[in-house]
Amino acid sequence: MDKDWEDRVAAAWAAFDDHPEQDAAAFREVIDALAGEPPEDGPLGPFERACAWDSTGHPDRAVPLYREALARGLGEVSPYRARRTKIQLASSLRNLGHPEDGVDLLTPELLTPSDELDDAVRATLALCLSSLGRDREALALALGALAPHLPRYRRSMANYARLLVEPGG
Repeated sequence: MDKDWEDRVAAAWAAFDDHPEQDAAAFREVIDALAGEPPEDGPLGPFERACAWDSTGHPDRAVPLYREALARGLGEVSPYRARRTKIQLASSLRNLGHPEDGVDLLTPELLTPSDELDDAVRATLALCLSSLGRDREALALALGALAPHLPRYRRSMANYARLLVEPGG
């Protein structure tokens, strides 16, 4: 889509983020109107609608829309949004009692080129793993994501994270 549409979508989200107590249905109407502007068979509309449903407490309504956006080629239109979709879809699946699907979705993301969403991938994957009782793996991911941001002890924390999941660790 064009910059004007992107700016209007960003403004709608900024208004919601600044006033999350606003009427959820009214917010979804704003997003729904914006989502109706891109080509009907494209992935951007379902993506924005999924985000709106998810952000207003309806992961059950978001999941099929996230899947639709991916199936319609969101990765080709916007790799960044596709990665966001996988993170948000995994979180929603976990919240709906399907953390194993979240693990399956996010594990391959650990091998993709690095970007600003790396820590969100690891945090969400850690939550999914913990929901499955795989707390050592979850802690290892969380520590591994945290280590580069520490002012000191980066190497130590990275090693501790690695040792949590190594055999005999």
